Amino acid sequence: MAKTDPVLVDSNILIDVISDDPRFGPASAQALASLGDSADLIVNPIVMAEVSVGFLRLEDLDEALNPHRLHREDLPWEGAFLAGKAFLAYRRRGGQRRSPLPDFYIGAHAAVARYRLLTRDPERYRAYFPAVELLIPC
Repeated sequence: MAKTDPVLVDSNILIDVISDDPRFGPASAQALASLGDSADLIVNPIVMAEVSVGFLRLEDLDEALNPHRLHREDLPWEGAFLAGKAFLAYRRRGGQRRSPLPDFYIGAHAAVARYRLLTRDPERYRAYFPAVELLIPC
């Protein structure tokens, strides 16, 4: 079966699955499994950094992520520029610092690479990266 357009996986999806979150874990795990059958699943260094806080060793993180067949990809330089501009627009609209710049990097990476984005937090991505197709676990 030919793979469809790649999907960038947001850290909240991986944290749901790895932590076996009772509320979000099952839907996030199902979304990863079904998308993994038809699309390349991508993570970037920002996602890895956010997920890594729950691990003491890189090897343990790698082992936890391995079953999901995630491909690692660097952040595109164009994404850094777009992330900064989106974050600036957010701040000018009155956004508080509680929305961290890393979330904007994730959205910008999806936008620049033309990836779909699997996330459980669609509001910000819709507002600042409207061209990105969002996939939200149900």
